[in-house]
Amino acid sequence: MSPDTRKRPDYLVQLADFAARSSVSELSPAARDRARWVLADCIPVIAAGMQQREMQSFVDSHLTHAASGNSWVIGAGRRAAALDAALLNGTAGTWLELDEGNLFAKGHPGIQVVPSAVAVAQELGSSGTDLLGAVALGYEVSARISRAAETRLSIHPHGTYGVIGAAVAAARLKGFRSEQMIELLNVAATMGMATSRHTLLDGATVRNIFTGHSGYMGLTAVRLVECGFTGEVDGVGNVYGKVLSDTFDPDRVVAGLGREWLIAQSYFKLHPTGRYVHSAIDALEDLLARMPGGRLEIADIERIEVRTYALAAMLAEKRVVSSFGARFSVPFALASILYHGRYGLASFDDAAVANPAVQALAQRVDLQEDKTHTTRYPKETPCDVRIVMRNGTVHAGHCVIMKGEPTHQHKTAELKAKFFDLGTPVWGAATTQKLFDGLMDVENIPDFGKFGSAFEL
Repeated sequence: MSPDTRKRPDYLVQLADFAARSSVSELSPAARDRARWVLADCIPVIAAGMQQREMQSFVDSHLTHAASGNSWVIGAGRRAAALDAALLNGTAGTWLELDEGNLFAKGHPGIQVVPSAVAVAQELGSSGTDLLGAVALGYEVSARISRAAETRLSIHPHGTYGVIGAAVAAARLKGFRSEQMIELLNVAATMGMATSRHTLLDGATVRNIFTGHSGYMGLTAVRLVECGFTGEVDGVGNVYGKVLSDTFDPDRVVAGLGREWLIAQSYFKLHPTGRYVHSAIDALEDLLARMPGGRLEIADIERIEVRTYALAAMLAEKRVVSSFGARFSVPFALASILYHGRYGLASFDDAAVANPAVQALAQRVDLQEDKTHTTRYPKETPCDVRIVMRNGTVHAGHCVIMKGEPTHQHKTAELKAKFFDLGTPVWGAATTQKLFDGLMDVENIPDFGKFGSAFEL
């Protein structure tokens, strides 16, 4: 039977039509603004991650055999074909754990969509408005699919629904019709990875390829559909209702479609750690704000008690052996911040991991789940931190909702400062300013390929 005559589920028909036909003008003001910031936030995050030793080696190795092209390899000062740029940029984008995320999507849609969208927009010379629409729609479609599934906790969400998001973004820029889009959804759904969440607990950096995989395989899915490949009648439902999850609600995929925008409910990160670590960091900030000079004498600390919800309590590793692993350890994060008195990248670098004083302080952290806190998640992200001093004095701090959540957002000035803090060391102040100004006015860029040619990122 011809794939064009097969009976498709109604939710997929609606979703494909939405992805193919919606325009930027239909975005809510909040969704449009957030899409612009998701795009802008991802680019310096990628550039900073690209400075890691492993990424630089990967770029050199991969580009030796890759096709030439005009798409940025962001932070490497090189260019490549869109397929290869999406792979490298997506991989670099999660290295420092500073990428945007979405609790409703149960993961990080932005860094899985933006690399492919930017690479294809440069390749095609798409307008900035079209790029913004591609980011928003790729994000929205994939986030809704993830929201509708109860993906197994053992599966890392990167590299799964992100393939769909990357594919939809690229297909938008290529002008896919609704009939092509529904085929693409079903093809892309089957091209995710069998990912392991345990990579976080082991500090295994293979986890970073998961987001690169999303971009690479998303663009591959587009190419397959262009060449006539077909998917299942309901590949999305089969993968997200039988393989990655046993529970999938098609009605939830399309509930409020075009009216409720999940991209407008995302969060941004200012700390270079896994999202659930932020609860403990915010509680520690609350505690230190009450201290003279915002510091405690490390030698006088008897123990640090942390009570939080289940997902944060999982990040309990005390014997951190790598910078990447440090980003997924509540004990290490609190110990390093207390020791250094700062919250930036340096508190999680190799020198911090090798510091015996930080490692010794991490051993004094008692991290446990508070089941009442777990019941409040995800509407709240509660965490209590108590520091017991050797003289018996107790200092306490609390977090109810993490900073950056839709109901507790970072200030625009903080997001701008993050852009410059990450971008300036890589590109210099003048280029960083020019790039920021352009991205904040992306809708007025007539040709993103020409815009990109003005920068060697």
